[in-house]
Amino acid sequence: MSTFQAPKGTYDLLPPRSATFLAVREAISAPLKNSGYGYIETPGFENVELFSRGVGESTDIVSKEMYTLTTKGGDELALRPEGTASVLRAALQGNLHKLGGLPVKLWYSGSYYRYERAQKGRYRHFSQVGAEAIGAEDPALDAELIILADQAYRSLGLRNFRILLNSLGDKECRPVYREALQAFLGGMDLDEDTVRRAEINPLRVLDDKRDEVQKQLVGAPMLRDYLCDACKAYHEEVRALVTAAGVVFEDDEKLVRGLDYYTRTTFEFVHDGLGSQSAVGGGGRYDGLSEMIGGPALPSVGWALGVDRTVLALEAEGIELDIPSATSVFAVALGGAKPVLFGLVTELRRAGVAADISYGGKGLKGAMKDANRSGARFALVAGDRDLEEGVVQLKDMESGEQTPVALADLVDTVRAKLA
Repeated sequence: MSTFQAPKGTYDLLPPRSATFLAVREAISAPLKNSGYGYIETPGFENVELFSRGVGESTDIVSKEMYTLTTKGGDELALRPEGTASVLRAALQGNLHKLGGLPVKLWYSGSYYRYERAQKGRYRHFSQVGAEAIGAEDPALDAELIILADQAYRSLGLRNFRILLNSLGDKECRPVYREALQAFLGGMDLDEDTVRRAEINPLRVLDDKRDEVQKQLVGAPMLRDYLCDACKAYHEEVRALVTAAGVVFEDDEKLVRGLDYYTRTTFEFVHDGLGSQSAVGGGGRYDGLSEMIGGPALPSVGWALGVDRTVLALEAEGIELDIPSATSVFAVALGGAKPVLFGLVTELRRAGVAADISYGGKGLKGAMKDANRSGARFALVAGDRDLEEGVVQLKDMESGEQTPVALADLVDTVRAKLA
């Protein structure tokens, strides 16, 4: 009988590589925690309609990539393909927008699911850390989020990433551009799916990566030429604030992102070492999404950064994160000393020291191999004679130096040496 495998397009996170993923999540979330963002968790599945109305029926996410299911009660559900719609739904349901000052600033971390063509950097199950600032229309929020993402990436040591920035206009000026773009697209030779996409949201065609489409888009009307004065002024302020913070970006007039809810500011983080899957994260402003899903007008902005893609970017730059060992002290019991050493390990753990012990009745050689493998700074070794003398041997795994320590003094001695 063959063993089960993870479903196609998914992966298991196993030690020691999983420690890198945890460190990346922590690095991305750290600037958010330091900037007033509170943690939120939402279910792994939602009503299908939340995404079809919020994310947009013209998107590949909704039309081709969602995992959907019908419950025994007849409800149509979908595994969440992205985080923003779920977070906004939860904030509205929890009345967070009514509890006081806006914006409501939230961050989240979790798994998302899309039926993608499985390849390196594009999985059917993937991990993101995201942030949303809900309920305020302020260029400073757009700039803040771009700056915090830049800070997170730089804290990891990443250097070969670029920030792309654009404005998609608003409900006043975008319809005029939409009409001009649809007229232009009407003269192109497009397949049936792309024609349908152009009818629902023509801006999505600009995001088409196929060469045969991009060649025909030469000379297409540019959104910048259709922005109203308010959108131009808003975008210029975002650009000025990001620049003032010393964060470098590139203007990209074709950047539309893959979701229908974006308005005004849109941005993407790309890494040049990842080939075709170069986007490591992105986001933008979505001022009308709350109303689309049945809420009040709550202008908002946010982003999501891919943990998987960020790890690939680190590997592309040859960056190894300095991840401390999970174990500081490893106990090796000889003869009948195990009950006493097990008690000492428990004491160390209660004192906040990461400690482990050799299991399975191994001899000294096998147990010391375990100690080496654990990466522990110290080994705690004791046999019957040591215990008769009221001591244990504390071995420095780096220098090899070994010193006897009284049982009663062990916890304080270890804490002092680790400090």
